[in-house]
Amino acid sequence: MKHSLQLKLGQHLTLTPQLQQSIRLLQLSTLELNQELEQMLQDNPLLEREDENEDAASLAAAEVPAHTAEAEAQSTEAPQAESSESDPVTSLDDSDWNDYSTAGSNDEDNDYEQGPVSGSSLREHLLNQLIVSPLTLRDRTLVAALIDDLDEAGFLTQPLEDITASLRDELEELEPEEVETALKHLQNMDPTGVGARNLAECLTLQLRALPPDTPARDAAMRLTAHYLDLLAARDVGKLKKMLGIDDPALRAARALILSLNPRPGAAFSTDETHYVIPDVYVRKIKGMWIATLNADAMPKLRVNRVYADILARHRENGGSQLASQLQEARWLIKNVQQRFDTILRVSQAIVDRQKQFFEHGDVAMRPLVLREIAETVELHESTISRVTTQKFMMTPRGLYELKYFFGSHVATDNGGACSSTAIRALIKQLIAAEAGKKPLSDGQLADVLSQQGIVVARRTVAKYRELLQIPPANMRRAL
Repeated sequence: MKHSLQLKLGQHLTLTPQLQQSIRLLQLSTLELNQELEQMLQDNPLLEREDENEDAASLAAAEVPAHTAEAEAQSTEAPQAESSESDPVTSLDDSDWNDYSTAGSNDEDNDYEQGPVSGSSLREHLLNQLIVSPLTLRDRTLVAALIDDLDEAGFLTQPLEDITASLRDELEELEPEEVETALKHLQNMDPTGVGARNLAECLTLQLRALPPDTPARDAAMRLTAHYLDLLAARDVGKLKKMLGIDDPALRAARALILSLNPRPGAAFSTDETHYVIPDVYVRKIKGMWIATLNADAMPKLRVNRVYADILARHRENGGSQLASQLQEARWLIKNVQQRFDTILRVSQAIVDRQKQFFEHGDVAMRPLVLREIAETVELHESTISRVTTQKFMMTPRGLYELKYFFGSHVATDNGGACSSTAIRALIKQLIAAEAGKKPLSDGQLADVLSQQGIVVARRTVAKYRELLQIPPANMRRAL
């Protein structure tokens, strides 16, 4: 009855500020949560991290001037917090919140280093080469202008005609031939292939830079210059005819092309690397799969005792901003704890239903919908959706977003159901084991699945194959 009432009221309750905060915390990833908490710690003096030095706290208490303490402590007892028993989003078991702490136990196994990766940009790398080049000032100016028009992959994004027109205001009597010469200077720089206007030119520049006696170099250059579309389509017969070569020579040319870098500037990308923080760990303990919270991901917060003691001594002197901040700190600490408790409950419910996945992998994934977990943990489906988005589970099989374990079902011949995840895994296995010269079509894959009792249409196989980013049969045919 209680759960049914929550489901009915879930979309109609007037949300209190505390409940709004609880919902928001569930929506955030653990990384985003920690970033927001940093700002909250700066804004609210009643809130602090639990691992802060105790002696420092005592020293701070001693240094608070008496007149400041009296001025800031004009407050009454903080208003009683509203009960969360009717909370449709975070209906959790009651806990003892007297210490207002989210500190968890330390786990030495949960030690994951993280940090950004940085380096010089492609533009800086090219300009450094330009500075020491023997070019004239005019040529350097032109090459620098071309460098500014490169994208992150190292390709020239603007037509030479447009670049020439834009530079005529700066350089008098500029001729198109000068820009073309500047482009050749740029294309001779490191990394090889930079300054290309398309993929064919990029690959050709790299092949041209190889020693002339490199096996299959000439055939590969002709292929990249004129027949890349045929190579992409795996049209072996036409390629051999156009190039006048046999199967071994074509395979050698293709292998050489595949060894090239289609994005020469990507290695200089300055994009910051973001690391995923697992919220829970799943381990097999005494034959059972158990989910546990990642203690290192949990913010360890508490109420600042210095200011809390000041408020306790001066409750009768009227209200103050500190009293409000104390209440905010208490609610935040409780909501952070409830957030992680909810994540753990949902994670364990998922683990209980996907035991076969942990034992055997994707092919054993069972169909699962949000409603099933919502009914188990007695929360609203919208809450399950929030909890499973951008929350991650570290397992012996790898790191997975909680949403990964949910999927639609496909009927089987015996009246059962098979999850879409398991079907995708089977398709991937079948394609991995197929004959290179005779890849399986989508219809053939559907027939094989049907022989295994899984009823699935050809178009469904095509959709799952595309989700796996696997090309169609004609594109998988070995040369």
